Amino acid sequence: MQGLEDRIAPPTRFARAADLAHELAAAKYGADDFGPDDYQEGLRILLLSMDYDPSFTERGRAIAWGSVVNTLAARAHAVRAMKERPGFDAVPMLAPVIITGIPRTGTTALHKLMAVDPQFQGLQGWLMDSPMVRPPRDTWDANPLFQDAVARLAERYAATPDKFAAHAMASEEVDECLGLLRQGFVSNLWNCGWSAPSYDLWWQNQSELASYRWLRSLYQLIGADAPDKRWLLKNPGHVDNLDIVFAIFPDAKVVLTHRDPAKAVPSLCSLLMRGHALMEDSPAALRAPIMGMRETEKWARAIRRSEAVRATHGAQILDVVQGDLHRDPMTVIDRIYGFAGLDLSEPVRAAMAERIAADPESAHGAHRYSVGDFGLTEGAIRERFGDYVERFGLREGKTA
Repeated sequence: MQGLEDRIAPPTRFARAADLAHELAAAKYGADDFGPDDYQEGLRILLLSMDYDPSFTERGRAIAWGSVVNTLAARAHAVRAMKERPGFDAVPMLAPVIITGIPRTGTTALHKLMAVDPQFQGLQGWLMDSPMVRPPRDTWDANPLFQDAVARLAERYAATPDKFAAHAMASEEVDECLGLLRQGFVSNLWNCGWSAPSYDLWWQNQSELASYRWLRSLYQLIGADAPDKRWLLKNPGHVDNLDIVFAIFPDAKVVLTHRDPAKAVPSLCSLLMRGHALMEDSPAALRAPIMGMRETEKWARAIRRSEAVRATHGAQILDVVQGDLHRDPMTVIDRIYGFAGLDLSEPVRAAMAERIAADPESAHGAHRYSVGDFGLTEGAIRERFGDYVERFGLREGKTA
């Protein structure tokens, strides 16, 4: 079955196709204003990388091109929505609760558990494709943009069904910030879908400040009709940018999740490799060790960077160990609510207990992987993270 992203025919050379990408993006929603041009350099580097780095399959090449065009289209859609809502940027974002931590440390499970509480507002997955003032919930099913997002997600999972067990998503549920941050084209997400070492090297030496400024404006737009609701946000990548997070959201309450990186990193690599199988035809045995090294170094650096931010914002950071969340989730929730100055009502407590009992994160099967598949050992991964594992008591059977 041909996916929706596949239906945008890719150019012969990506590096020469920036203008074409903008034209196609403008045609999607009939909007040709892409806002501040600080995304242009990242787009240029990404397109160059797409010509030289990955060994795309025919379908992978079309999907990658569709991702670029659709991201630009989402940006143009947002700009038009901003023009239609004067004063949106005056909407406050008071003390958002932001969940982060290296990937595969329980951020998604915690995010969706807390999202049960109606005192929060969050980013629903479908609004990443077409940012706008969030419509009333009872109108979504009849909204063509919602329907399109549901269809595209279904086709994505049909193409890589084993990825659903590793990281389930739903268009109507809250999702992470990555889909909005990538609109700035300085984003770790562009390194994840296919091999992109040239872009990755450039990205590692950039600031994501402009992308985060854009992110805040998108949240102000989406939440313009709910100015009194606190935001509940989640993105593992924030752990690498906590200095920027606090610059953009100065009163944020950050919940930082922790897990033994010798378990988290290979789990992440396994998730990424499942997506790569659709995109590239180069040998997995070649790509897997490169990915293992890259993800280990990236997230070890992120942890070091986050520790430096504690010196100035330690009171705004709460540490949560994934093992504690699994063993006694409501005790962890009580800690978070106390830290964030929130009240937990009895009906919400009951709804959370119901979700915990249902265990929806396990409903799609087990996610199986081996550290050796990525040319790594548990000891080598832990060594790159210094004293992190011991400091937070992350080895199996220990708590912080």
